Amino acid sequence: MPSLKDLRLRIDSVKSTQKITSAMKMVAAARLRRAQEQAEAARPYADRMERMLGTLAASRSQNAPPLLAGTGKRDAHLVVVLTSDRGLCGPFNSSIVREARRLISEEPDGQIRILCVGRKGWGQLRRDFEKRIVDVIEDVGRRSLGFEDAQAVAGRILGMFEAGEFDVCTVVYNRFRSAISHVPTRRMLVPCPAPDGGGASSGAVSEFEPDEAGILEALLPRNLETQIYRALLENNASEHGARMAAMDNATRNAGEMIDALTLNYNRTRQAHITRELIEIISGAEAL
Repeated sequence: MPSLKDLRLRIDSVKSTQKITSAMKMVAAARLRRAQEQAEAARPYADRMERMLGTLAASRSQNAPPLLAGTGKRDAHLVVVLTSDRGLCGPFNSSIVREARRLISEEPDGQIRILCVGRKGWGQLRRDFEKRIVDVIEDVGRRSLGFEDAQAVAGRILGMFEAGEFDVCTVVYNRFRSAISHVPTRRMLVPCPAPDGGGASSGAVSEFEPDEAGILEALLPRNLETQIYRALLENNASEHGARMAAMDNATRNAGEMIDALTLNYNRTRQAHITRELIEIISGAEAL
């Protein structure tokens, strides 16, 4: 049985941990609101751009650039796994890695390459797919997430595509739904996915001014950056929500542990007092 001193030290230790988890919960809640607003604001623009380019790729499949319509092959597949650099956010990173593993297992015969954005994804995937990981990008949005972070990731993807290292690119991330709910999502980046309902049958006519080649040359890399930025924003909001929920659970668990330890401390203290009283009374009666 632990001594009273051991129980007091244990209670003080758990109380200190509870203060830390409570502070982390409040910080995550404060950051969540801003991250949620950014993620929700980016969705309409990214959806519209993806739909427009998907329609364009379906209607101009013959003359479309490879970044728009693809290379015509699906041999090499690049999987971009977006995770966080820090832990203490519940199943946030594990759900993304699980979805990435599921995607990799669906193409056992294909040449899979993995680009990890975030240390946690790299740490879990390297045990089974170390030879397939081509690069690890860390400290994305460490201070504040900006469009330049998406440009850095997109630049690495574009460099690999221009070098002919892959034919298809898919990003895996957590789509933000609420503070306690995020959905593992995969989104194709290259080639541009056709919109729901088909692009060529929509009857849309695209006119380019001044010329098609110049506009697509500027628009296609921007679309890739936009889709990456959207995924990063969704991931960022999901991470803060998951961390807030995880720290809330940890704080409540610490409170329950403190109550149990306090009850055990009081019982042990009462037992010591009772034993001392019995010893005193027994000594008095012996005299």
